Amino acid sequence: MMRRRPEGKHSMKRRAILIGALVALLLGLSAGSAYGYFRSTGSGSGVASTGSANPVTVVAATGSVTNKLSPGSTGDLRVELNNPNTYSVTITGISPNGPVTPTGGIGSCSTTGVTVPNQTGLSITVASGSGVVVTVPNGAQMSTSSDSGCQGATFQIPVTVTVQR
Repeated sequence: MMRRRPEGKHSMKRRAILIGALVALLLGLSAGSAYGYFRSTGSGSGVASTGSANPVTVVAATGSVTNKLSPGSTGDLRVELNNPNTYSVTITGISPNGPVTPTGGIGSCSTTGVTVPNQTGLSITVASGSGVVVTVPNGAQMSTSSDSGCQGATFQIPVTVTVQR
C-alpha cells in the first residue's frame, strides 16, 4: 500500500508560482487582444449607385393666398405642386416668377401691389405625388399702393420653388 506523502513547503510554493504564471499569461493575452481589437485598422472598397431626382414642378406656376390680403398686409401662400419622386422633398426657398395677374375685383386693378418676397431657409415638406398642396407662411404680401379696385380680386401669383431631398 502506497502512502501519500504530505505536501511540503516546496510543493505549495510551486503550485502558487504556477497559478500566478497562468493568471499573468491570461491577463497578458486578454490585454493584447483588447489592444489589437481597439487599435486594428483596415481598408477596402465598396460599390454604390445613385439615382437621379426628378424635378418638382409647380402646377400652372401659380399660387393663391389662403387668407384675404389687404393693403400693407401679408398672407399665407397656397401652392399646388407635382412631386414625381418616390420620396418627399423639402421646400427651401421661394421667389417670384413673373407678374401677378388679378381676376375679378370691384373695379380697375392695374396696380395689384401683390408680390412674393424672396424667402430662403424654409423647411416645408412636399409629399410624393401630384396635386400636393402646401402652404408657405407669409408667402405673399400686398403693398399700400394697390388700386382700390383690387378689393375682392383673386390673384394668380407665379412662383419658383427651390426644393431639396
